[in-house]
Amino acid sequence: MAFEIPRVKYTGRIKDVTIGVGPAAVKIGGEGCYPFYLFEGEMPNIPKVAFEVWDCEPEDWQEWAIEPFIDVIKNPVAWARKCIDVYGAKLIALQLKSADPNGMNKDTEEVVGVVKDVSNNINVPLIVWGTSNDEKDIELLRRVAEVCEGKNIALGPVSEKNYKQIGAMAIGYNHVVMASSPIDVNLAKQLNILLGNLGVPDERIIIDPTTGGLGYGIEYTYSVMERDRMAALTQEDVKLQYPVICNIANEVWKARETRLTKDEDPKLGDERKRSVLMEAIASMTLLIAGADVLIMRHPDSIALIDEMIATLTT
Repeated sequence: MAFEIPRVKYTGRIKDVTIGVGPAAVKIGGEGCYPFYLFEGEMPNIPKVAFEVWDCEPEDWQEWAIEPFIDVIKNPVAWARKCIDVYGAKLIALQLKSADPNGMNKDTEEVVGVVKDVSNNINVPLIVWGTSNDEKDIELLRRVAEVCEGKNIALGPVSEKNYKQIGAMAIGYNHVVMASSPIDVNLAKQLNILLGNLGVPDERIIIDPTTGGLGYGIEYTYSVMERDRMAALTQEDVKLQYPVICNIANEVWKARETRLTKDEDPKLGDERKRSVLMEAIASMTLLIAGADVLIMRHPDSIALIDEMIATLTT
């Protein structure tokens, strides 16, 4: 009798979610198996990478993180265009850092003006990431939803404290919401239920499980994402059957190990190569845990991830 490899029987499927409109729209989700288990099921929409762009000039980035964008770093529109025209970005993630009440705390209308300019000058789907301050994001993302009407952008992070206000605007202006919970399966499920009860359609919800960086809690994120995906695919938990997005750039590039130079700590080796590999390894870790979209920073890291995705899906 021939040996047969045991196969998992999947009873669930991740919902399809589309970001953007027209020919450039990006579809995510749709998996009927564990990540990259193509011998057991299908991944009709391979994972995507969104290039990170800030709405202001970063003040604390490493020199080697700024280098690829040194000529556009002060202009968010030009920055986004370079990601698309030079590096082939299929998604742009605009981080609204200047609106943070604990930072520059810029006026909402000024920040929204930047979002509008970027949105009007790119031809790929847009993800808009707020300040993660619940009160500020209610005001900020409401206006973002208005000025981006008809473009089907992804808005977030949406939390249990502001889901009613932001969710209602997403419904009214036909946008996708990123439901953010603090690395907990039950809290993620509860927020998805609340958004559903509010009236947000299933095809407009993405899970943001929250993540730590490599060596700074990513293993806990991995465990939670893995449990999310297992419940969705093998336990028919419909409130976890949503695509997952991870804002990994924020976490990796603030780590001490991406900042130390080889002169400061020779045993760590070249700082540029080390930082790129840290982002790539962290991103790959999240991909095999079930991430559908990664927000990343360095073009070299992204190139490594694109190569790995292609290798695992062809």
